[in-house]
Amino acid sequence: MARLPEYLRALHNLADSGDDTVSSEGLAAAAGVNSAKLRKDLSHLGSYGTRGVGYDVALLIEQIEYVLGLTQCRAVALVGIGNLGHALAGYAGFASRGFRIAALFDADPARVGEEISGLTVRHIDELPTIAAEESIAIGVIATPAAAAQTVADQLVAVGVTSILNFAPCVLTVPEGVDMRKVDLAIELQILSFHEHRKAALTALPGGLVGGAEETDGRAGRAGVEAVGS
Repeated sequence: MARLPEYLRALHNLADSGDDTVSSEGLAAAAGVNSAKLRKDLSHLGSYGTRGVGYDVALLIEQIEYVLGLTQCRAVALVGIGNLGHALAGYAGFASRGFRIAALFDADPARVGEEISGLTVRHIDELPTIAAEESIAIGVIATPAAAAQTVADQLVAVGVTSILNFAPCVLTVPEGVDMRKVDLAIELQILSFHEHRKAALTALPGGLVGGAEETDGRAGRAGVEAVGS
């Protein structure tokens, strides 16, 4: 499931370029996966392509959007209009991916009343009313960590069962509420690990050449797998 959005992004790019069909190798390269894995994934959708022709781009887009529940435009509430929240609120790409930023909220009186991309920032106390009026399906938290749990509780209380959290903390939600977390600092720390490993390999006698490269490369990959697990 996690790979389907990557396939969908690649397919939309192909469609925008005027391509009607795509081979499994071409789509796999565009999505950053191997072609065998892609063919296996798409077989679960009942899509096997046509030998010598490939996959029908428009049909595959339709199939993936159906599986991802993107056949309807889902209303999103964004809570926390700081620097990150402001950027998310102004991002125009959500609409083309099946999402509508329907409401903006903040607790800071200095932010309330501000207009961003045609929406007025409302006070968080108005969440119950606006959530009902706009049929909010997904909540996005872009608050400081100290406020994030309270906001998550407020979203759950008004019936929101899918939350995307950008706050640098772990949130607790009831069973039946889906939570996804995006922590930019953690992603940078992972990249720092890879930089550190590459620097260590380069410092070895002979650099990255020959047996040292092969031996330490395997050790490095094992370390990455251990960290990932």
